Amino acid sequence: MNWMDRLRRAPAGIMRLIVGLLVCAGAAAVGNSQNAEPSTALIGSRAVALNSRTGKVYAVDSRRGSVSVFDPHAKATTSVRVGAEPVAIAVNEATDRIYVANNEGGSVSVIDGKSDSVLATLQVGLLPYVVAANPATNKIYVSNTFSDVITVIDGATNAISTVKTGSADAIAVDAQLDKVYLLGYENTNLTVMDKTANIAGKKQVGMHPWALAVNEATSTLYVTRVGTGELLELDEKSGVTTTIPTGAFPCAVAVNPATNRVYVVNHGDDTVTVIDGAKREAIATVKVGRLPQAVAVDAKKNRVYVANSHSDTISVLDGNRNIVLKTIPARKNPFAVAVDANNGQLYVVSYDAPALSVIDLN
Repeated sequence: MNWMDRLRRAPAGIMRLIVGLLVCAGAAAVGNSQNAEPSTALIGSRAVALNSRTGKVYAVDSRRGSVSVFDPHAKATTSVRVGAEPVAIAVNEATDRIYVANNEGGSVSVIDGKSDSVLATLQVGLLPYVVAANPATNKIYVSNTFSDVITVIDGATNAISTVKTGSADAIAVDAQLDKVYLLGYENTNLTVMDKTANIAGKKQVGMHPWALAVNEATSTLYVTRVGTGELLELDEKSGVTTTIPTGAFPCAVAVNPATNRVYVVNHGDDTVTVIDGAKREAIATVKVGRLPQAVAVDAKKNRVYVANSHSDTISVLDGNRNIVLKTIPARKNPFAVAVDANNGQLYVVSYDAPALSVIDLN
């Protein structure tokens, strides 16, 4: 188990202390007993992925070495065995292939979305940590903990190549511009890769960047900086950056492209900062549950869903009024969330069993 996953299993009090240490000192390697209350957060967006074309959702079940698949048409959940300790998942909607990073297995499982079966198991090196797919190029990007290379998978042939990019703990793809962004927690540079999977440039983003989100509608990249409690907004075309204050330890970020609002989850003070993307300024701070760590946006209904890992709840925000409409009970320690705006389903991944919960919002 790598140090980031040990960190995520810390109890709430210890977690807040670690947050402070990370902000002040930079990095921490934390382990604790198996009886400790888990807090997986800070990687929530990697644990669940939705294929909006088919309506199927895929969620990792690290403890059982499997992926849970929910089919809304059959209204059934099935389980697919993958490698040891899957931690991250990505969907290529263009090919209906699902890619699962198996942290302890050193591999990526390739799942066929039609049959929900494993087509291939690809060896990608020690401790794969995050995976992302670019549907425009049919390339899949995999990073490894403490590694300075990125594994690039050709989605058509499953051929593997590597690019020396520096460490990457977060990956974001802008399929419209054919750009891939790589972020390392202890690296002040944002690495940009082009459609040929070569390094196109680097951009200074400051100390302790954490989470990434892209608004393809405005060609804007957002980077949270946990050390300073800020959101960095980057114009992808001009390269101009703007810094916007947030709350403490901004660990997750999501965009509503319909309203050009940005939602930053502040793990350290239990709030969500709402940012007007056009004005480049914060317009509201909304109090949510304890240790929020993941966020999903329903652009059609203008609703925002926040997973509160130590309240065992989901906060539902009204995007028009920037208030909490209601609080939905969840299983123990929810750490990832996704929403399907087409069928009104909310998907929550937690450390309970089963890992995936389906909530009908209708």
